[in-house]
Amino acid sequence: MYERVLSIPDPTERGDLATFLRRVVRLDESAVVRLRQRGHGRLTVWAETGFDVLAVRTFGGTITPDDTSAAGDQLLAALESGTSPDIDPGFSMDSAWRGALPPAEGFVHLDDIPAQILVDLAQRGAALAQEHGSTHGPPASLLDQEVLHVEGANQKAGVPMRVVFAIAAMGFIVRSGSGESIEDPAGPGRVDPAEPVRVRATPSWLRVDARFGSVYRRRGGSIPLSVMR
Repeated sequence: MYERVLSIPDPTERGDLATFLRRVVRLDESAVVRLRQRGHGRLTVWAETGFDVLAVRTFGGTITPDDTSAAGDQLLAALESGTSPDIDPGFSMDSAWRGALPPAEGFVHLDDIPAQILVDLAQRGAALAQEHGSTHGPPASLLDQEVLHVEGANQKAGVPMRVVFAIAAMGFIVRSGSGESIEDPAGPGRVDPAEPVRVRATPSWLRVDARFGSVYRRRGGSIPLSVMR
């Protein structure tokens, strides 16, 4: 028995976690993920996306200790090489995790918006990034631009392009009629018109929930809005 154990009995859940980790490692090959127990038989896996945006998804399973960090590539290799429900997450990377996680409570629901809007924005952003980006990626001016304005519960929040890129790159939006995620925002595929994403906020955090996961971004000043809702 390992001192640190990740246990995921359902093979489908193990496959979903492997998919999540592949996307994380594709964005940052040295990514660290943080695993936290969330009630009985459920755990959350957090990752930095490379856009200064956190991504999270919930899976069925347990983690010991109940709050631990691991190297994304090592955890992915362990998942891909074994079939046992118990997985060795590798060496502790707790000291490598930077920053606090968002609060579990206190988010106010602002609005639900069509997921297709985010896909369209991601496609336009990808085209601009290709035109104006460099070997270091999209320019900061593009990433920080607030491309969507959401209002509700007597509050307003701007959604920056880096949040749009993160939720698209993590494949959290489902493709219409297939049940599969849209991993390449610049590629073909439409979203069911009824498919929503939910925007929530606290004074310090912005949260966007889609079918296959959520992204979080610390709130702060940025560029004026270009798309309004």
